[in-house]
Amino acid sequence: MDTASSTDDASAQDEGAPGAVRRGGRWRRWAVDTRPLRHPAYRRLWSSTIVTAIGSQLTAVAVPKQVYDITSSSAYVGYTSFVGLVPLVVFALWGGAIADTMDRRTLMLISNSGIAVTSLLFWVQAAAGNRSVVLLMALLALQQAFFGINSPTRSASIARLVPASELPAANALGATVLHTGMIAGPLLAGALIPVIGLAELYLLDALTLCAAVWAVRRLPRLPPLTDTGKRRAGWRHVRDGFRYMTARQVLLLSLLADVVAMVLGMPRALFPQLAATTYAPWGEGFALGLLFAAIPIGSLAGGLLSGTFSRARRHGLMVIGSVVAWGVAVTGFGLSASLWWAVAFLAVGGVADMVSMVFRSAILQSAATDEMRGRMQGVFTVVVAGGPRLADLVHGIAGSALGTRTAVAGGGVLVIVTMLALALAAPAFRRYEA
Repeated sequence: MDTASSTDDASAQDEGAPGAVRRGGRWRRWAVDTRPLRHPAYRRLWSSTIVTAIGSQLTAVAVPKQVYDITSSSAYVGYTSFVGLVPLVVFALWGGAIADTMDRRTLMLISNSGIAVTSLLFWVQAAAGNRSVVLLMALLALQQAFFGINSPTRSASIARLVPASELPAANALGATVLHTGMIAGPLLAGALIPVIGLAELYLLDALTLCAAVWAVRRLPRLPPLTDTGKRRAGWRHVRDGFRYMTARQVLLLSLLADVVAMVLGMPRALFPQLAATTYAPWGEGFALGLLFAAIPIGSLAGGLLSGTFSRARRHGLMVIGSVVAWGVAVTGFGLSASLWWAVAFLAVGGVADMVSMVFRSAILQSAATDEMRGRMQGVFTVVVAGGPRLADLVHGIAGSALGTRTAVAGGGVLVIVTMLALALAAPAFRRYEA
C-alpha cells in the first residue's frame, strides 16, 4: 500500500460532505489546510519540524557570527557559506539515489542523528574557545552533507504518508513551519546570544534535533516498493535520475520554473545597496531588515491561507500562475521608490513563491514513481539551494552594470516572459492535474 498510515475514511468523507462547511465554519475554505494531520505518521514527521525549524536557524546564525568573530572578515563568512554549499549539492544528489534503494525511515534516522552529532561538535568547539575557521568549515561541510541526504529522503517519504490529493496541503504545512522558523529563529538567536552566549545556540539546536530523531523512530518502515535486491546507490543511479527527469516534460518544467523564478528574479543581493541608497531616508538598517523579512513573511501568510489553493487540481497551471505572479511582484518592487510599497510587493512575491513551491513539490512527488522520488527530490534540493546563490551573482553583476532598480525590474520582466514562453512550449505541463 502506497500510504503507510491508515486514512480515516469517515473524516475523508466528512471533508467533502455538504455539511462540512457548516460544521467547521467557512474559515476552513481559506485557513491553513490541516487535512494531512489526520494521518498519524505524517503528523509525527511534521511535528518534529516545529522545533527543528527554529533550532536549525540558531546554527545558521551562530556559524557566520563565530566566523566573523574570529576573522573580522565578511569574505571568510562568504567562503564558509560556499564550503557548505558544495557537500549539500553532492550529497543531495547521492542521498536521493540512496533513498530509492533502502528503507527511508532508516536513512532519515541515520542522517538526522548525524546532524545532531555535528551540532554537538559545534557546541564542543565553541565552548572550548576554538579559533580555527578551518575546523568550523569542516564541521559545516559535514553537517550539510548529512542535510543533503536527509532533505530528499524526507520529501520523498511524504508521498507514502498521505494520499496524493493531500500532497499540496502537506507541503504547505511543512513550508509554513519552515518559514516560521526563518523568521523566529534569527530573532531568537539575536536575543539569546547576549544572554547565554554563542556556544549554547549550537547545544539548543542539538537538543531540538533529538525530537526529530524520536519522531522518525515512530514512523512506519518505508522500504522500496519495488524489489531492489542488494543494489547499492552509485552515481550511475544519479545519472539515471537525470535521464528520467529530462524524458518527462512535466518533471523537467517543474524544476525549470524554479530556476527561472530564482535565478532571474531573486534580488536579495541588491538589498544592502537599495537600503543604503533608494530607501536610505527610512534608515539603512531598518530598511535592510524589512527587505530581508518581507519575502518570508509573505510566504508564511501564504501558508496560513493555504486552504485557498491547496485543493486545486491543475497543478501545472498553479505553478505557471504563481511564477508569473512572482515576476510581477519583483517588477513592482524594482519600480518602487517607497519602502512600504517595496515591502508590500516583496510580501506578495513571498505568497507567490509559497504557492509555487507547494505545487512544484506536489508534481515531483506525484508525477514520479516511488522508485525515482528520492532522486527527483535530490535534484529539487540542489535547485532550491543553488538557485538563489546563482541569483546573487547574476543580480550583483547586473546591478553594478545597469543600476539596482533597473536590474531588479528587468529581472522581474524576464521571469514573466520566460515562464510564459515555457508554458506555451510545454502543453503537457499546462494540462497537468494531480
